[in-house]
Amino acid sequence: MHLAQLNIAHLKYPIDDPRIADFVANLDRINAVAERSPGFVWRLKDDSGNAMDLGPDEDPMVIPNLSVWETAEHLEQFVWQTIHTRIYDRKAEWFVPQAQATFVMWWIAEGRRPDLTEAGDRLEHLRTHGNSDDAFGWAHLPGVELWQSKRCA
Repeated sequence: MHLAQLNIAHLKYPIDDPRIADFVANLDRINAVAERSPGFVWRLKDDSGNAMDLGPDEDPMVIPNLSVWETAEHLEQFVWQTIHTRIYDRKAEWFVPQAQATFVMWWIAEGRRPDLTEAGDRLEHLRTHGNSDDAFGWAHLPGVELWQSKRCA
């Protein structure tokens, strides 16, 4: 089994706004780090190399990040032990805080590539039912602890 993850970000400003420029300038670099990271399997991207235009309902203010990793530990290492952490630490500058979950993980068979419909359904399942084997956050996974130091759930 592999681990799929979806993270939805809601921009504070349009993508071409100067207040988002640092985020946009680092996007290709962070994606490249992900793709070179141990355990990386796949990520959703369009012809431009990112998924910024693939958001739900084609809303330009919503950016999805959908990827597959060999293990939760591999994803955890990328998120919390690479340059990604510096971007994550600045999220309040660029993204609107959400009252509901915007991040979900679930197990998939090796070789499968989830789509945004499935990912959105998993996120909705987590929002409605909480952590379960069908849709979960970091706290549902034994052995992953780096997220706790960042207070990410």
